[in-house]
Amino acid sequence: MEILEEVLKAYDGYDYNLYTKDDVLTALSKDTVSAEDYKALLSPAAMEFLEPMARRAKKETMKHFGNTVCLFTPLYIANYCVNHCVYCGFNCTNKIHRAKLTMEEIEREYKAIAKTGLKEILILTGESKKASGVEYIGEAVELAKKYFSTIGIEVYPMDVDEYAYIHEKGADFVSVYQETYNTKTYDEVHLSGPKKVFSYRLNAQERALKGGMRGVGCGALLGLDDFRKDAFASGIHASLLQKKYPRAEVSFSVPRLRPYKNNETNDAKDVHERQLLQVMLAHRIFMPFAGITISTRERAGFRDHVVGMAATKISAGVSTGVGGHEEEEKGDAQFVISDPRSVDEVVNMLDRRGMQGIYTDYVRV
Repeated sequence: MEILEEVLKAYDGYDYNLYTKDDVLTALSKDTVSAEDYKALLSPAAMEFLEPMARRAKKETMKHFGNTVCLFTPLYIANYCVNHCVYCGFNCTNKIHRAKLTMEEIEREYKAIAKTGLKEILILTGESKKASGVEYIGEAVELAKKYFSTIGIEVYPMDVDEYAYIHEKGADFVSVYQETYNTKTYDEVHLSGPKKVFSYRLNAQERALKGGMRGVGCGALLGLDDFRKDAFASGIHASLLQKKYPRAEVSFSVPRLRPYKNNETNDAKDVHERQLLQVMLAHRIFMPFAGITISTRERAGFRDHVVGMAATKISAGVSTGVGGHEEEEKGDAQFVISDPRSVDEVVNMLDRRGMQGIYTDYVRV
């Protein structure tokens, strides 16, 4: 059975209302949790067990990652998009200032970011292959090698040969978020554009690994649909990739819906911080080796709380507009951030909490 079929079967078969307090306690008593235990940990019954879940998650995090937290920053190099996604600030119908950085502008941004000490960067674009072609992204990645030892991309899904090209240019990681694993909702919120093809997006991580990428990131946009089922499906998706590609570094991100320009009321509704924490703890207990990123979508206090407990990577010095690290943003932002702290401020927070901020975990050879 293909990964897509297994993920959808798991999604359709998950009824979180079937799980009880005893199921949660049974899951927490095990050294290794199964997919069935994972269901219990994501269920409403687990909400009153967040403290024991947090203790278990922190133990697993310390065992596999120590007291280190990796630091990175995203750089949006373009915000042109051909998709009409009803929840996103970059969607092609939203009246925003569109922009695309030249290589000279990109290098100035790289230099400014590198001055902070960061050695890991995530390069992002809107989803427009015409405006931000594979060659353009490849050139930006190749240029990034002058300043960074770890390079990730979060762009439109690509074919295997295109991922291989980007990897050859120097990219290590690919992040692609399914948004929701509910095929009906997925179709309803993606009104037009290449992103409307559910299966092509879901299989992107596997194509990236076939193209030689070192690691891939999975996740759903929590609050877009039933967050418990989406979180479960993203975990099953990640675990299936890990089993099929055991040498790959498979990680999670847990973004929630955020307001964006011209839609200030856009939010995650029923996914509050306690629910987000539950998702992160369940991910950590189910996949102890997986990295978990906490983004600036979340407020500083929450991010401070989850580093070391479940999160192993944190962004800092973030701009979600096009550019914005060296000069003023050239194009409008994708969403509103909640934690505007600089790299130094985040590092100081980690120091106060007894954590070690790691500027890179990889040396290119």
